[in-house]
Amino acid sequence: MRQLWAPWRMTYIQGGDEKREGCFFCEAWKDAGDAAERLLLVRSGKTFVMLNRYPYSNAHLLVAPARHFGVMEEADDGEGAELWRVAARAKRALSEALSPDGFNVGVNQGRVAGAGVLDHLHIHIVPRWNGDVNFMPVFADVRVIPQALEETRGRLLPFFQWD
Repeated sequence: MRQLWAPWRMTYIQGGDEKREGCFFCEAWKDAGDAAERLLLVRSGKTFVMLNRYPYSNAHLLVAPARHFGVMEEADDGEGAELWRVAARAKRALSEALSPDGFNVGVNQGRVAGAGVLDHLHIHIVPRWNGDVNFMPVFADVRVIPQALEETRGRLLPFFQWD
């Protein structure tokens, strides 16, 4: 029998992020001092891109505005345009770096819609590959992420050298 090790998931499973004070998006924007620890890839204007610490798939990105607000309609025209522009650039960077076969791109608004963070708007960009879903989610309610976050960040960084 083979072992599947994903020890970094335990914080998520035990609800560790729900216990933290403040907004991790705001913290990442205000203090990018340790960009590697915060999984930041780039800051562009008043928007930034980071890896999702609890990814749905390998290289799952989050694109967020600097300003703290929770729903799409609260973005002013400039913020909305910049957010979408940076998301498009991030998707292009993922294409160049990893050559996925497709993408899921979306915004979850409300807990019932799958939002884990309700009060800071963000866009998910999830690269997908043919065959990236196997029997694990069906039989074990587990997703297999084949690469450590730090390694993924290192591989992506050269493609996120903007501004």
